[in-house]
Amino acid sequence: MTQASALYRGGVMHRRLRPKEHRLNYRVFWLMLDLAEIDALDRRLHFFSRNRFNLLSFHDRDHGDGSGAALREQVDAWLKRAGVMIGDGPVRLVTMPRVLGYVFNPISLYYCHHADGRLAAMIYEVTSTFGVRHAYVVPVPEEDQAAGLIRQGAAKALYVSPFMGMEMDYEFLGHAPDQRLALTINGFDAEGLLITAAMSAERRPLLDRELWRAAIALPFMTLKVVAAIHWEALILWLKGVRLTRQPSPAWEPVTIQHRARESRLGR
Repeated sequence: MTQASALYRGGVMHRRLRPKEHRLNYRVFWLMLDLAEIDALDRRLHFFSRNRFNLLSFHDRDHGDGSGAALREQVDAWLKRAGVMIGDGPVRLVTMPRVLGYVFNPISLYYCHHADGRLAAMIYEVTSTFGVRHAYVVPVPEEDQAAGLIRQGAAKALYVSPFMGMEMDYEFLGHAPDQRLALTINGFDAEGLLITAAMSAERRPLLDRELWRAAIALPFMTLKVVAAIHWEALILWLKGVRLTRQPSPAWEPVTIQHRARESRLGR
C-alpha cells in the first residue's frame, strides 16, 4: 500500500497592507500525517515518534481539544455536526512536529477525504500565542471535491494578533496537497483586504534521511517561529500600528459550517 504521509519543505509569507505595509517570510517544514498511519510511522522511523520525545515527534494533545483523545474520533464528531460523512475515508493532517520536544503551530490543516479520494471538508486549526486554539470546520462544495479545490471562507472567531480586531472574514484558497502544498489565507475587514498569508512547499518522502536533513537545515524551527512572531509584532508596534483589546474567547472552541461559505472571489 502506498504511504500517504509525507514531508513538505517550503516557507510561509505574511503581508499586511494597512495601516502600514509590512511583509515577512520564513522557511519551515511540515509533516503531512495520515491519521491512520501515525503508529506505523512511529515503528518505522528512528527520528519520529508519537507521544514521546524524539528529534521530531507528534503528540495528540497538541491538537483537537488538547485532551490527547483520539484525533480521528474528534474529527469525525466535528464533521458529523457539519453534515459531512466520510466513512472510512482518510484524514490527513498537515502540521509542524515537535522539534526536540517543543512545538507551536499557528495553523494546522486537516484534509478530510471521502473513501474514493474526493476532498470532503477542511478543518483549519488555529492556535494563538496566547495559548488558545480554535478549529474552523468547512465543507467542500461538491463541484470542487473531485479536483481537491479549496475555495472557502469563515468568519474570524479567534483573537490571533493584538494588531487586528475580530470583525474580519477569512478566505482560504488552494488545493489538496500533491507534489506541492499550496494554501493562501486572506483576511478582510470592513475596508477590504487587510492581510494575506501563503504556505507553499514541495513534497519529500517521509524517510529518516529527509527528516534529519530538514531538522539540520532548520534547527529549533518551532521555537524560531514563536520568536519571529514576537519580533515582527515589535516591528509593527514601532511602525505605529495600534493595539486592539483582547476579547473573551469564543464560548465553543470550534466553528462548524453547514455549507461552504463563498469566498470573496465569487463562485
